[in-house]
Amino acid sequence: MNDYQVDLETFRGPLDLLLYLVKKHEVDIFDIPIARVTEQFLEYIRVLEWIDIDKAGDFLVMASTLMEIKSRMLLPRNEESPEEDEDPRLELVKQLLEYKKYRDAASLLEERAQQQSSRLPRKHIEIATGGDGALQPIAPVELWDLVSAFGRLMRETQALQPRHIVMDETPQHVYMEAILERLETQERVSFRELFTPPHYRSRLVGIFLAVLQLVRNRRVQAAQTEPFGEIWLTKFDADENAGTASTPARPEG
Repeated sequence: MNDYQVDLETFRGPLDLLLYLVKKHEVDIFDIPIARVTEQFLEYIRVLEWIDIDKAGDFLVMASTLMEIKSRMLLPRNEESPEEDEDPRLELVKQLLEYKKYRDAASLLEERAQQQSSRLPRKHIEIATGGDGALQPIAPVELWDLVSAFGRLMRETQALQPRHIVMDETPQHVYMEAILERLETQERVSFRELFTPPHYRSRLVGIFLAVLQLVRNRRVQAAQTEPFGEIWLTKFDADENAGTASTPARPEG
């Protein structure tokens, strides 16, 4: 099995996505449901190809490995010598455990750095939702949650896109400034609300990359009240995030 790169500039690599899917399904890392994970992994690759086909290369290699493992697991086992039938997932599990060890160590260092950078206690923030003003706790959103939300939005807007190809040459910083300006007048903005018409692909991708860059630069933070629920963007609050390593500024799986 290849030595996969796991430190891409924005998308930290296929192992990061794979670890995210394992955590998302709440399954044992030693007993990965390869068929289900492979199917979802391919869905994420389709979104990455919309964004940047070059960055999807390493993910395609991992997808090929997952499909190979899936096919090997479908082969009949050797009943006479079961000890010779090594679990085809074993090498992948070893790589995931090694990656998780270093990622957790990096998260711990980041948490300590945040604790040292702020002397103010972390605030407890709740978002009012619903007409009755009920309060619900929020949870930080990871990079792959944003990618998943963008994929759903792209699929929903495919029919709304113009039939002829339109190239959007708007610089990314223009979209970033527009998002920040909007957050100056609104306390929070839903992820979906940012993608206003016209819905041609290059423009949608440009807005999405602007969101990722703002989150990565710790100028905007993303959160949601429930899994697969609406994602809300707010201005990054250093005091609120002091002492927590789960901020999506550094995407994790």
